[in-house]
Amino acid sequence: MLLATLLLGSCHRKLNYRDGQYRSAREMVRMKKGVKTPARPVARPTKVVKEKEKYVAPNGAVTKVVTKRPVRTGSATGTLAAVIEAARSYQGTPYLFGGTTRLGLDCSALLQLSFAEAGVDIPRSSNEQAVWGEPIKPTELQPGDLVFFGATPGSRTITHVGMVTVVDEEGVDFIHASTSLGVIENSLESDYYLSRYIRAVRPRL
Repeated sequence: MLLATLLLGSCHRKLNYRDGQYRSAREMVRMKKGVKTPARPVARPTKVVKEKEKYVAPNGAVTKVVTKRPVRTGSATGTLAAVIEAARSYQGTPYLFGGTTRLGLDCSALLQLSFAEAGVDIPRSSNEQAVWGEPIKPTELQPGDLVFFGATPGSRTITHVGMVTVVDEEGVDFIHASTSLGVIENSLESDYYLSRYIRAVRPRL
């Protein structure tokens, strides 16, 4: 499991760097299609805009500096909206295999903690979470749905999980705990994730 998750996260550096700077997966998709990235995002309500955030450990040491993008509201309501908000509050938290706190966590722990903050208990592992809900088609994805991936293209063995945060005319965004970048939102439309996509489920609430 550790090897598989490391393999899944190890490609982020290649995926998200172009012309010497980090770009989101959604920007990479636009560049590949030859579509110019808008200077400003399409108008959407924003809740939190922080250019930089420092995580300060109990001993006073700064352990993480991350850049956040504006948090966009989706169409989720009620419990699922609360879960998405909770998941986004972990943005920038470092990845730690088996971790379950803001000091470090893995992909399935991010979801378990986020649902718990909304008062919902879900299974701990990504494989258990994959059967905790109703299977849905990719064309039916909505904010709050869970998406599952394998470590390599075409794999049918689930090693990674994320949660859909935005579905709009540009595509689908999901939040997850990347082994190389920590908790981050990415575009499902990138070749990297599409080639490793296995299934999606709608949580039973």
